[in-house]
Amino acid sequence: MLLKLLCVLVVLSVAASAPTASAEDKKLVLIAGKPSHGPGDHEFRAGCLLLKKCLDKFPGLQVVVESNGWVSDPKVFDGAAAVVLYSDGAGGNPFIQGDHAKVIGELAKKGVGVGMMHFAVEVPKDNGGPQFLEWTGGYYEDRFSCNPMWSPDYQTFPQHPITRGVKPFSCNDEWYMHIRFRPDMKGVTPILIAKPSDKVRDGPYVWPKGPYPHIQADKGKDEYMMWCVEREDGGRGFGWTGGHYHKNWLNDNYRKTVLNALAWVCKLEVPAQGVDSTVTEADLKENLDKKK
Repeated sequence: MLLKLLCVLVVLSVAASAPTASAEDKKLVLIAGKPSHGPGDHEFRAGCLLLKKCLDKFPGLQVVVESNGWVSDPKVFDGAAAVVLYSDGAGGNPFIQGDHAKVIGELAKKGVGVGMMHFAVEVPKDNGGPQFLEWTGGYYEDRFSCNPMWSPDYQTFPQHPITRGVKPFSCNDEWYMHIRFRPDMKGVTPILIAKPSDKVRDGPYVWPKGPYPHIQADKGKDEYMMWCVEREDGGRGFGWTGGHYHKNWLNDNYRKTVLNALAWVCKLEVPAQGVDSTVTEADLKENLDKKK
């Protein structure tokens, strides 16, 4: 009897110490795309699980990760404060398959936040483009935007919750640029701003290799690689074009910018110094897709 009582007490003690989701917590649904590209590139599932790990101790937030481009059960969206997609895009963008655009649109009308990361910001201009402008304020448009591999030098940031605690940084990635934004940038706040060199504008881009005359004509101008909006429906949205190389999550400021955005899009208060987190080389190796 004594042994049984001790076992019960141990179980209760462990349960009490384990983190639990409160009914008042904001729910963030991170949707990871299907496996894509080679090892270390487009590690959508590993990236989402890494971000979840970084946010698991953030007060007032519950993070749910779904794989393969959509939720396993529509009930996952119940009570969601925001839905963020990290996946491949263009015509295969998960948010324009089947009735998905309708589902996300209905959530957005209720004030649910919407975010797109890396390739997920790209969608055909006549199939998803108008919705993305509404949900997040901008999108990557084929042959209008371009996708060079380059190292933007982010030196200054606007005063915004997403930039709290973010210090100047630079890292090589497939940073998309010349995004199709709402007319006159209505309601859009640029977050990551940098000036591409003439060499970057002259290409080659990842695909198509270009160069495009209209991209070259903008030499000397700033480009926006991350942006956000506060929508009229009460929801928030953001687009972030980094995320090609999984190893870049080791960069503290690169990572903090995204973590801040994930908290912000859920309408949570971003700490004065931003969302704090630590990522190790060992963390990067967790949950990688099996690729040849």
